[in-house]
Order: sequence, then structure tokens, then C-alpha cells
Amino acid sequence: MPDTTLEPIDIPVLGMTCASCVVRVEKAIAAVPGVETAHVNLAAERAHVELRDPGQTRAVVEAIRNAGYEPLQHEVELAIRGMTCASCVGRVERALVQTPGVLAAQVNHATERAQVTLLEGADMGAVIAAVAQAGYEAEPVGEAAPDLADREQAAREAEVAGLKRSAALAAIATAPLFFVEMGRHFVPGVHHWLAGAIGEQPWRLASFALAAFVLFGPGLRFFRKGVPNLVRRTPDMNSLVVLGASAAFLYSAVATFAPGLLPAGADHIYYEAAAVIVTLILVGRLFEALAKGRTSQAIKRLMTLQAKTARVERAGEVLDLPIGEVRVGDVVLVRPGERVPVDGEVLDGGSYVDESMITGEPVPVQKRPGDVVVGGTLNKTGAFRFRATKVGAATMLSQIVRMVEAAQGAKLPIQALVDKVTGWFVPAVIAVAIVTFAAWLVFGATPALSFALVNAVAVLIIACPCAMGLATPTSIMVGTGRAAELGVLVRRGEALQSLRDVQAVAFDKTGTLTLGRPALTDLEPAPGHDEAEVLRLVAAVEARSEHPVALAIVEAARERGLAVPTAEAFVATPGFGVEAMVDGRRVQVGADRYMARLGISTTGFDREAERLAREARTPLYAAVDGELAAMLAVADPIKETAAPALKALHAQGLKVAMITGDNALTARAVADRLGLDEVIAEVLPDGKVAAVRDLQGRFGRLAFVGDGINDAPALAAADVGVAMGAGADIAIESADVVLMRGDLRAVATALALSRATLRNIRQNLVWAFGYNVVLIPVAAGVLYPAFGLLLSPMVAAGAMALSSVSVLANALRLRAFRASASLEGPST
Repeated sequence: MPDTTLEPIDIPVLGMTCASCVVRVEKAIAAVPGVETAHVNLAAERAHVELRDPGQTRAVVEAIRNAGYEPLQHEVELAIRGMTCASCVGRVERALVQTPGVLAAQVNHATERAQVTLLEGADMGAVIAAVAQAGYEAEPVGEAAPDLADREQAAREAEVAGLKRSAALAAIATAPLFFVEMGRHFVPGVHHWLAGAIGEQPWRLASFALAAFVLFGPGLRFFRKGVPNLVRRTPDMNSLVVLGASAAFLYSAVATFAPGLLPAGADHIYYEAAAVIVTLILVGRLFEALAKGRTSQAIKRLMTLQAKTARVERAGEVLDLPIGEVRVGDVVLVRPGERVPVDGEVLDGGSYVDESMITGEPVPVQKRPGDVVVGGTLNKTGAFRFRATKVGAATMLSQIVRMVEAAQGAKLPIQALVDKVTGWFVPAVIAVAIVTFAAWLVFGATPALSFALVNAVAVLIIACPCAMGLATPTSIMVGTGRAAELGVLVRRGEALQSLRDVQAVAFDKTGTLTLGRPALTDLEPAPGHDEAEVLRLVAAVEARSEHPVALAIVEAARERGLAVPTAEAFVATPGFGVEAMVDGRRVQVGADRYMARLGISTTGFDREAERLAREARTPLYAAVDGELAAMLAVADPIKETAAPALKALHAQGLKVAMITGDNALTARAVADRLGLDEVIAEVLPDGKVAAVRDLQGRFGRLAFVGDGINDAPALAAADVGVAMGAGADIAIESADVVLMRGDLRAVATALALSRATLRNIRQNLVWAFGYNVVLIPVAAGVLYPAFGLLLSPMVAAGAMALSSVSVLANALRLRAFRASASLEGPST
């Protein structure tokens, strides 16, 4: 048996506690095919594994996890340069996953980024070297490379400048070839004039020189990529161009310098075809590069919001420091017209700050001491000092950029099929070209060799895997970027597809449909109890709670000038109420179900409670020393945007529901005012997931909209979780989509944009696949027997160049997406 090179990997493993754990982990690893040896060190909590196939790293990690232990891993993002078509994506992914320590890799052609999951401690140098071995360049993205965005921009600009230069030179050299050859074929007399003025052979030599310049000057980029890939037997788009242009050029060279080697009447030259092929494809690449740059403009605009420097107080001095040197706790000064450099809390001074980049609201927000400011927002009129609380990658702006980039780099389920097709597409095209050449050579008209060459070259040139590879990611890039501009952050690209399929939307009430700022509206004491005394006692208990209703009661007591005592032995029963000892008296406050649980009757207030509930006020009860003392009511104003938002959702054919802990009468009053289809009331905090499941069973796929904190389980249980929030207070971990402001109309915008994006993807895929399915047979000559029609390689080159540009142009239409007129209503 020949010697096999073994690849060693070290895997940190958590959860091992004794020697039996070591044996268990070693057995699990050894059972994986391709593992030569496995040694586990309990003290170091590390497994050393030698693999015959490094591609089995992921299987080893899964085996450890299935055995009940946790292998440590992390994700890195790489910028990949040098990819030119969809075939490159598969090549880079294969190179990455074959690298020791790499568990998974996902490459996005449109963003030119790779998301790589690595074992902790894996050699990043080996990962970059593997990409280089495949013929591309890789560079880490993140805090270790803070200037990478600038370098990427410079590299893109250099690529565009190089393409412009190459396309211009190629066009200048191709022009005489194209116009003279077209004139010879279509303008009477030009052929004879050329033969008399220059001569046939001198013209062929001049054509040879011009075509050689185009192919091996501006067109050399195709050979540099395409030839090595042919040698590796992994042909790509460049390989097709090389084969097609070279075949036309070499055939013409034989016809020029050794015409005797060709059959009689077959010594035609196709220099103009070779040159035009290269020129048109260079022009197409130029347009593609320009269009791809525009697909990521949303990210670029977000990046431009980041201040480059900050004025920081250090040791009694004010220093202008690069943004990367600002630390948490630094005191930062902001003058009128400057951008806030990092997130923080205002210490002194005041101003109005334009937060439209976060909230989408054009009206500047007043900032006073104690208020939060967000990095990237624009200070308008005043000056203030603030203490930095989040810097670098922790700032809200950085989080937004990462979320948008992550969504843009996602692959929708439909992309898996596209990846499979593009994997075998180029070899299949080469096979079709060979069959075309052979068929025309055997069955074609005279001169058969010329016909065989022209049609085989047309097949090679017209095929376009680029359009197929770009169809999905470019639409996702533009769609998620436009969503970010509209205040909708798609955390996971897959949520775009999930949103399109949503059939119902469920809302939490407090803070979502309402402002989340309830106020005490009524207080009816029971006989024998004083209103002010009851309010004083209840406020003392509620002062220990963070619930919005509690804050409303405390605020009401303070507005009346009551001295709120300190409560002791505070106990909260989620979903029911609270109790505490105040001045030696037991005070209990909560909903009617809490009183029932305590065995305290509330029947004396039933009529009044019913009236309040019909007015969308929430009744509460207070008991002192086991005796009913009062009924209170709080009201939370409904957001102005709630009604138009729900109307827009109904217009999209969706069912709309509300899940709330309020009593049924109050919930029904809110539902009647908003036109809700379904209400699930009196839901305890741990019952929201069951309510979501119930709605899914009745209506189908469901989106749940909540505040993202208390509603985290329901957000996770829904088919799509949508978190409402504002600025730095957003809780996003359980949600698929985050709305940057409290405007409910953004929910309808997110759903409409999702449908527009998926519709755009379908259009792109139909065009990309239809183009190849229809035109490759035409290029092969299937129309010639019936209609006498053949496709010139020059026309094929133009069509190929336009195909990917068309896909990009269609995706860019999403930049014009706007909320429909039905969404426009009063601003909040």
C-alpha cells in the first residue's frame, strides 16, 4: 500500500471530566472514515487527530458533538480576489473545505467574500495558502484588518481602471479588423479595392498582428486564468474564452502562413472574430464590474457614516485621535456639524442630532445629559461631551454593517441547485462544442472545416455561467441593502425567502402596537379606603418593578406629590402580579386572575372594569392585608402608524393577529379599533410560544412582531421573527429581521420588499437559464437545416457579454423600491 500523507489537526474539546470521557471521544473520532489516529488530552482539553483526508474534519467535529462534547470553533470572513465567474465559487469552496481545520465554507461571487467556519486555533496562513493554490487571493476581514475596506475599494477601482484601459486598447486594435472585414462582406467594391491597394496577403499579415495584440495584450488576462484551469481540469469562463478565441486565431494563422495544410476552399481567416470576442467580453466585464460596485452601495453608504477621527480628552488635553484609538470610557467632544464618532452617553452640553441613518426619521432628536448617542449620527446645532460606551466592532453602526453583510452573503435554498448546475456547466459546454465541431465536420456543408470551426467557437463563446452564478446573490445584495436604507435589517438572508411565504402576521401589543408608555387613567378605591393612601402603597410596591405599567403608577404618585415609601419582601409572579410589605402592611397588585388566585373577590368592580376594558384601558386591582382596596386602570396609546400598517398588511392578503397578556375585553377593544382578524388574550409570558403554534396551525406560515426582549421565545418559534426597536436598544439575537424604528409600516415594507426580491431572483434565473438553454443550440447550428441561420462568434460574444450585465441591471432595479402609497401616513 503506498504511503499516505497524514494531515494533523488539533481540536479543543469542552465538557470532558474524566478518563472515560477521553475514551468516549477517542472512540467517536476513530469511527470516522479517514481517521488514522486520535489522541485526546484531558488536561489540555484537546484532541490531536491525524487524517488521511482533511476534508473529513467536519465529520470528526460532528462525531465529537454527537458523543456529547463541544468542539470549539469560530467564523472568519475572507475577501477573495480573482473570481470571474460562478465556476470560481465552487473551486474556492472546495479548496477551503479541503484545508485542515476548516469545517465549512460559503463563497459569494457577488460580494467576493467567503464565510469560513474554523476550528479554534486553526492555521489562518494555511487557509489563505489553500486559496492561493487554487489560483486566487484571500485576505481576512475584521478587526485585524481595519483598513481592509479602503484597500478593497482601491482594488475595485484599480480593477475598473484596468478593464477600461484594456477594453479601450482592444477596441482600437479591433476596429480596423472589424470594419474592413464587414466592408469586404457587405459593401460592394471594398474587397477589390483592398486587394488592389494593399493586397490579400499583406492584409492577412496586418490582421494577424492586430489580432495577436488584442489576444495577448488586453486579452492576456483570460489566458492567465483560463489556461491554468484547463491544466487543472477545472475549466471556467476564462477557459471558454481562451478556447474559442484561440481556435479562431490559430485556424486563421494556419490559413495565413500554411494554407496548404487546409482543404481546398477552407483557407478563410477569422482574425476579426477572435479580436471582437475578446473586445466584447472585456467590455462586458467592465460593465459587470461597474454594476457589481453599485450592488454594494448600501454598505458603502453606511461605511461613509463612520467618522475617521475623534476629539478625545486625555490627561487634561484634547487630542485628535484616529477612530481606532478611542477606548471605552474616553470623554469625547462633538462640535456642530460633526459626526458622532462612537456610541456613548451624553455628559454635558446639548444639541439636536440627525439619527436618520438609524431610525429613518428626518427630524433631528434632542440630546441632553444622560441621553444615548450613536456613532455615525450627525450633530446639528449644539456642542456636547459624551462618555464612550461602545467602540470599534461593538458600535451600533458596525453591528448594522455586519448584519447587512451577513445577509448579503447568505445563500437561499434555491442557490444550491444553481451551484450544482454551474459545477458541471463549463465541462458540458466544452463537450457540446466538441460534438458540434465533429457533427459539422462529418455532416456539414462545404467547406465543412470552416463551418465546424465557426459553430464550435460560437458554442464556446455564447455559454455564460456568470449570469447563473450572479442571478441570486446580486438580487440579495441589492434587496438587503435597500432594506437597510428603509430601516429594515435582514439578519439572515434566508429570511427574505421566508418572509415571502408568510400568510399571517402576529403582533405583541405593549410597545409594538402601542407606544409602550402607559399612563394611569383611573383609580377607584373600595369603600373604607382612601385614594391617596392606596396609591401611595401601590406605588411603593410597583417602584420595585421594571414593568411599563409599574412605571406609570409610580409616575402618577409622584405627579400628585405623594411620598413613596420603601417596600420590603418584594415578590413578582410573572403574568399575575406583585406583592410586598409596605409600612408593615401586605400590599398585592395585579390582574383579576391574581386576585382570584389569592381568593379575593373583585365582583364589586365588574361593571366598571367592563366599561374600562371596552375603552381599551387595562384594569388592575390592589389588595391591602388580604382585602380588596381599589381598582386601577392604565391605558397605553396605540401608535399612529398601527392602523395604516395593518391596513397595508390586509391589502397584501395577510391575516393579522395580536397576542397579549391583557384581559379579553381590553384586547378586543384594541382589536376592534385596529381591525385585527384574531386576538389571543390573557396569555402568560410562557404561553406566547403556544399561541404562535396555534396561529401557525390555523393560518400557515407566521411572522411574529415583538420587542425582541420579552418576546424572544415567540420570535424564535415563529417562521420569521421581527424585532421592533430603536437605535442601540435593539435586542436582535432571537429575530430574523430587525426594524430600526418603532414605525409599524416597516413590517409591510419588509414583506413587500421580500416579495420584490424573490420575484427579481426568479426573473434573473429564468433569464440566465433560458439564455443558455435557447442560445447554445442556436450557436451549434440547429436552425441551419430549416432556416439557413448560423450565429456568428462575434454576435455570440456580444450576447454573452450582455447576459451577465442584464442580470445585474435587473437586480439593480430593486434600488428603486419604495414603500407603496398605502403605507404613507402620519410620521411618528
